[in-house]
Amino acid sequence: MKKYDVLIIGAGAAGLFAAKTAITLNKTVCVIDFADKPLRKVAVSGGGRCNFTNLDAKSSRYFGQNPSFVKSALMQFTPLDMLHWFKSQGLKYIEKKPGQYFCKDTSDKIMQALLKAINKADLFLNCEIQTIKKETNTFTVNSNRGIFTAKSVIIATGGLSFPTLKVSDLGFKIAKQFGHKIVPVRPALCSVSCKAFASNLAGISLPVEIIFNKEKINDDLLFTHFGLGGPAIYRTTVRDLDSDIIINFLPNIDAFSLFKSAKQNNGKKSLKNILGEKMPIKLASFFAGNQIKNIADYKDTDLKIIADNIHRFIIPLSDFKPYGMQSAEITKGGISTDEISSKTMESKVCSGLFFAGEVLDIAGDLGGFNLQWAWSSGYVAGLNA
Repeated sequence: MKKYDVLIIGAGAAGLFAAKTAITLNKTVCVIDFADKPLRKVAVSGGGRCNFTNLDAKSSRYFGQNPSFVKSALMQFTPLDMLHWFKSQGLKYIEKKPGQYFCKDTSDKIMQALLKAINKADLFLNCEIQTIKKETNTFTVNSNRGIFTAKSVIIATGGLSFPTLKVSDLGFKIAKQFGHKIVPVRPALCSVSCKAFASNLAGISLPVEIIFNKEKINDDLLFTHFGLGGPAIYRTTVRDLDSDIIINFLPNIDAFSLFKSAKQNNGKKSLKNILGEKMPIKLASFFAGNQIKNIADYKDTDLKIIADNIHRFIIPLSDFKPYGMQSAEITKGGISTDEISSKTMESKVCSGLFFAGEVLDIAGDLGGFNLQWAWSSGYVAGLNA
């Protein structure tokens, strides 16, 4: 039987940052994970370059039943704190977009730094938990790697996205066992299946404005063989949608004015070619209805209908479906934050039980927000466990 101050279940970003933090307080720490490798999602994040933080990390960039839950943790360990830690490890980064930071090298560098930071902890991989119990002030975990006991347990098992990286619903099961509610999970930051567009548009990418729930997102959209993807769609899927989706395919151009001017000055050009100067030609052909007649031959009323379709292309919510966990970067939903202290990450129904990272009902926007949540919530859990 192995005895520790803190037992962490899950060797991902949140789990290892919690371990690092607890170690600095001279706690004896053990990290266990059922898979054969730690930091599996960190390895693939940011296309293998790890977009490890975003300076705009604030509650408005997080989603769930109570996004305000993130405020305390993000104040206790800020994106600037993460940048400071990154520098302290001799790691180099680049700012790809304002406030959005990636490793200058591959994700391997930050993974090596995290593993070095927990070298005083015991790390058990391929560790399958059979039972977990609490008696008086001690948790006992039975596993295929032996029996572990600890005064505190941190659940940092992540969500169900990236199933190819070996994921588990173990964290949800443990939380439920100790009296916590689970908000139903679904894929987020993912592509969607959609029947509204022709399949020959697959591979086309362009900047768009997406409008829904009185909110607007300006980013790049990608047509896929089964629907839509790209940052604009990813960011839309993490929101709670309760209205149809409207896409403006020319957010910075007045299409009707463009058509009227072309009608007067380039009447012999086709509508498809006029549009093709402002968007990919295949998409221009889609909006032109594959017509080849000159723009001068269109009535203004017809051009107005086409322009409105370009600026307000409506996709019914019923035809805007997350493609599945296999394409999702994160899981929306998870352990309800209702019965967890936002200041300490400790359970309000089971003392000594803590939670961190994606396993909670907190989903961040695209661009480093989810990793910052992992660092911040892991830090707070490790500080208090």
